[in-house]
Amino acid sequence: MTKIKFGTDGWRAIIAKDFTVDNVKRVSFATALWLKERNKSKVVIGFDCRFGGRLFAETASRILADQGMQVFMAPEFVSTPMVSLGVVKLQADLGIVLTASHNPPSYNGYKLKSNLGGPMIPSEVAEVEDLIPDTVPADPESFEHYSDQGSIKFVDLEDMYVAHANEYFDLEAIRNLPQKVGYDAMYGAGQRAFERLLPNAALLHCDYNPSFRGQAPEPIHRNLTEFSEMIANDPMIGCGIANDGDADRIGMYDSSGNFIDSHHLLLLLLYYMYEVRGESGKVIITFSVTEKMKKLAAQYGLDIQVTKIGFKYIAEIMAQEDVIVGGEESGGLAVKGHIPERDGIWNGLVILEFMAKTGKTIEQLIQEVYDRVGPFAFDRDDLHITNELKESIIKSCSEGAYTKFGDYTVERTEDIDGFKFHLDENSWVMIRPSGTEPVLRVYCQAPDAKAVRSILDATRDTIL
Repeated sequence: MTKIKFGTDGWRAIIAKDFTVDNVKRVSFATALWLKERNKSKVVIGFDCRFGGRLFAETASRILADQGMQVFMAPEFVSTPMVSLGVVKLQADLGIVLTASHNPPSYNGYKLKSNLGGPMIPSEVAEVEDLIPDTVPADPESFEHYSDQGSIKFVDLEDMYVAHANEYFDLEAIRNLPQKVGYDAMYGAGQRAFERLLPNAALLHCDYNPSFRGQAPEPIHRNLTEFSEMIANDPMIGCGIANDGDADRIGMYDSSGNFIDSHHLLLLLLYYMYEVRGESGKVIITFSVTEKMKKLAAQYGLDIQVTKIGFKYIAEIMAQEDVIVGGEESGGLAVKGHIPERDGIWNGLVILEFMAKTGKTIEQLIQEVYDRVGPFAFDRDDLHITNELKESIIKSCSEGAYTKFGDYTVERTEDIDGFKFHLDENSWVMIRPSGTEPVLRVYCQAPDAKAVRSILDATRDTIL
């Protein structure tokens, strides 16, 4: 029997190999047991655009309903933040999203959301994991049976989300920006909602295609070259927003088609929330985020905390403390005034509102950030290597074997989650195995893109 383990952000596996109806039943049964132990019974379920999404969501719903849960299920594909918001709006006890987020199209996955509208905290996920049986005791009745009974009800989570965004943002000001906004859904679950919010956006890959045309829907530049070229070739587009498969992550582009990574977006979010919206609170970043966030937070007199990688660690703090901005390198960002959840559409709208309220382009706003913290560039290499080599490299890191990468000398090392090698005040390289894929990730920050590439190449040559 397959051992089911939740990784950095949920359980993910290849469809028809390990991600099967039977295994979804097992996880759902454990989830129901966990809820019953706590006398909880109200669940919101949604699925994204992947193969089998509705089938898996209906399977989970049937198991939960059979165990006495009241299930609210989205009838069509929705984003992960829509489910999380639905949990809060419906005052539910738990959210479930059938999604593999940014993983390749052959994957699907299972995310658990807390009653606060963010990822379930790691200790509770472990409790559910421990309850997963080898088999489900009995097959439940049909979906229609529970639907007729009223224990499964359909709810339009997308409508709920769009109404919520209309209440929070000055959408009229955003729609009246002097240039159009480009949007690449990467064939993901944000496609309908974004068009509803910004009807005049220039759209790309906003149709239903569970294959994602073979491209993993992760909003990083190497996956978005067509979008970048579309923006660069259209003088009417002022910036671009891209979301991943379940629309909880974001990547952006300036008017020239230059990629704006999460580090720059986090700085822009903090700048806007503090200086324009007048908010305050703690800043939370994961270990791979730029050190420039510490510099800007210090200028504002705000506390900052660094966590392990995984938005669930940020969400856990957001549930307990007053947090103004939280985020991770991989595009998962959150701001005060919304749910404690990363949300690619929401954070894109925050940046667009920043532009609308100040009358400035995104290039001008980034320059203002540079004026405060200094210019920098960032990039990441994903090394697809054998597990044996990956383990050997991590062992060498833990033993302090790397003191230089080419001509770059290591000044100090941090190991909160992976290994960050500081090369000077403005440059660092970090090595960490992925928590969800057979990949070794190598991250780098330096004053400019040329230096970043040089450090990444030197690091690869040293460790391989």
